[in-house]
Amino acid sequence: MEEAIRKSKVLIEVLPYIKKFFGKNIIIKFGGNSVGEDNVRKSVLEDIVFMNFAGMRPVLVHGGGPFIDEKLKEARKKPKFINGLRVTDKKTMEIVDNALTELNRKLVDEIKAMVAEAFGLSGKENGLLIAKKIKDIENIGYAGKVQSVDTTVLDRLLETNIIPVISPVAMGEDGELYNVNADEAASNIAIALKAEKLLVLTNVEGICKEVNGERKLFNSLSLDDAEYLIKKGIITGGMIPKAKACLSVLEGKVKKAHIVNATLPHALLLEIFTDKGIGTEIVKLGRRTKATDGI
Repeated sequence: MEEAIRKSKVLIEVLPYIKKFFGKNIIIKFGGNSVGEDNVRKSVLEDIVFMNFAGMRPVLVHGGGPFIDEKLKEARKKPKFINGLRVTDKKTMEIVDNALTELNRKLVDEIKAMVAEAFGLSGKENGLLIAKKIKDIENIGYAGKVQSVDTTVLDRLLETNIIPVISPVAMGEDGELYNVNADEAASNIAIALKAEKLLVLTNVEGICKEVNGERKLFNSLSLDDAEYLIKKGIITGGMIPKAKACLSVLEGKVKKAHIVNATLPHALLLEIFTDKGIGTEIVKLGRRTKATDGI
């Protein structure tokens, strides 16, 4: 009986969120090592399917860095990065495109196996993502920055209850293919779709600070808080592009952004459908909050 009561309380807690987000566009960015881990990937995709069945309109944007690195290894090419961006010559760009296409098909097939409808897309198709070569970094090759997003195909898919699954390869203004950072692709797509929220999945709890030698999670931050933490060096390394993607969508009128640990079972559902959540939410308040006092 106690277990039944506990479950009923969970359902009651979930109900207002289902009502609030019904029919809303929710963008999920999923990549890194986690996308290659079967158990983690299964949990994330189950959450996305749940969201779809609950009447939300999820869009999955995926990276695949480790998967690309494995394909480069098979081709006897060594991965190289400058300022966290992959150096992408012509041959590497071809491998990136093929690797992400293969991963995209895998994700779509796994969603369909869960009895939901999904459709795989590359940003290079139908003008979905138009990019411009990053010119301020020498010898970066075919690494691009998103210039525009055409949501025509995405709108049609979402209107018919089909989950779009997008790989971040873009068509350049010069007709060439460009490798785009998946965080950046997801943030631009979220803005273009006027999404309710962006969820960036990673393999750590969220944005944290050190307190007496222990990591303490920031459950909620304002846009100004996050900018301040970047400036103070609290947000560092690979968390910087994720935080900047969140700031970008807030400035683009998306209501809320989240950074969530994908390795926790059903992390998306716990973040979206519970009062406290499990990651870091970032909201646009226009001022710093008490969360960053003393830093």
